Amino acid sequence: MEPAANSDGIVMPPLAVGDGRFADNIVYFGRVLRRAGLKIGPAAIVDAIEAAEAIGIGSREEFYTALFCNFVKRHEDKPVFDEAFQIFWRPRDFDSKLIQMLSHMTPDIGEKDKPKPAAARVSESLYSERPERPREREEIEIDARFSVSEREVFRKTDFAQMTARELAEARQQLSRLILPMDEVRTRRYQPSNRVARIDPRATLRAAMKTGGSLILPKWRKPKTVHPPLVIIADISGSMSQYTRIFLHFMHVLTERRRRVHTFLFGTRLTNVTRAMRHRDPDEAVAMCSAAVKDWSGGTRIGETLKEFNRLWARRVLSQGAIVLLITDGLERDDAELLGRETDRLHRSCRRLIWLNPLLRYDGFEARARGVRAMVPHVDELRAVHNLEAIGDLAEALSGAIGKNSDPKRFTASS
Repeated sequence: MEPAANSDGIVMPPLAVGDGRFADNIVYFGRVLRRAGLKIGPAAIVDAIEAAEAIGIGSREEFYTALFCNFVKRHEDKPVFDEAFQIFWRPRDFDSKLIQMLSHMTPDIGEKDKPKPAAARVSESLYSERPERPREREEIEIDARFSVSEREVFRKTDFAQMTARELAEARQQLSRLILPMDEVRTRRYQPSNRVARIDPRATLRAAMKTGGSLILPKWRKPKTVHPPLVIIADISGSMSQYTRIFLHFMHVLTERRRRVHTFLFGTRLTNVTRAMRHRDPDEAVAMCSAAVKDWSGGTRIGETLKEFNRLWARRVLSQGAIVLLITDGLERDDAELLGRETDRLHRSCRRLIWLNPLLRYDGFEARARGVRAMVPHVDELRAVHNLEAIGDLAEALSGAIGKNSDPKRFTASS
């Protein structure tokens, strides 16, 4: 099998150990996997080279196993590794296969061949950085993209107006989002080394060890826990421009908090909490898309909240839960039902935060029936259309209420 190089300079390696480019290609393959999200260090790359040389590359399956055992450390990394291995270690017809994969990534009305969740990450990793060529490195290029002023503009850019590259950058910034971890006191107690409140039972148990000759007081303090976070997100047609980025934001919240319950709704309510717990964000979004049957369809906010209050409220709204309701409030059904169920939800949780992307307009007013029915029963009304708004929401989860989040300013104007 002869080595080949495509037009982008990526050398396609032969399955032979004797070629001097064999180790270099394994090193570059490890870099591709690292940029795709796998945790690979220099030691793993050295072990992969030694393993490949030891087995002699008798077949493609043996070579795959040698690299897999050294590079894949987590179960969620297997789809990324398989996709990268299939694309990278293909000496012939590489360009045609890559073009075919990129064509699957473009939006299509039909749903016959959906791209794998790892396809986008692998393709970006393959071409995000080319192999170094010492002879051609004569000029030093300075990437001034995302300078201080451009970062401010980027954080205020609407998600609906972002390009595919900007959305990818936004997802990366969401993954680095720092969320303050607020805590609430419970009725339970835990042992304490400091003088707080005496614990009679623990004191008597300790005194029994010495026969009552020595009684030392034991102390306890109220136990604090992180309150649950419940997300109820609208994925109807009017919210289709924000659905994907919101799902990535929900995945970040699930990773950073201990108890997060996620629900999606259009015309019906779907619990996607288990899908969101998948560590790979692309795989989690793909599982949510497969679980929801009414994606980008109509919306019935009132009936959905009624179903949530009847079936799920007592299960997930405990210990001071915070509810994030993501919807535009454009209800076509009974507005009285929507107001009644929103009020019931508000009384069942500690805080009800309504995230409405329509607040991106400066002249937004509560004129729609659904908006007027929901506004009096929420604690906060926030925008969620750009990175700056999501950053403000992260601060609000710690208990800080912003001056521009009071819903009363809309009830007064309506």
